[in-house]
Amino acid sequence: MTTQKTEAPDERQLELRASDILDPNNQIGIRLRSLYASAQEEAIPDRFLDLLEKLDQAEMMASAKMAE
Repeated sequence: MTTQKTEAPDERQLELRASDILDPNNQIGIRLRSLYASAQEEAIPDRFLDLLEKLDQAEMMASAKMAE
């Protein structure tokens, strides 16, 4: 009996996967997730980090002037 219970969910997963493969919207979602995942793994360029640091400093100076 336990063999039948473990096989049934696997069969359902295979059916879902087959229908997902045929669905064009799902294909777009899979490719977008892959693209976003690869973008998250990329390192942030040093130039961009420098610009962010300058922006933080400018904001701190502006808030310090407003506090005076």
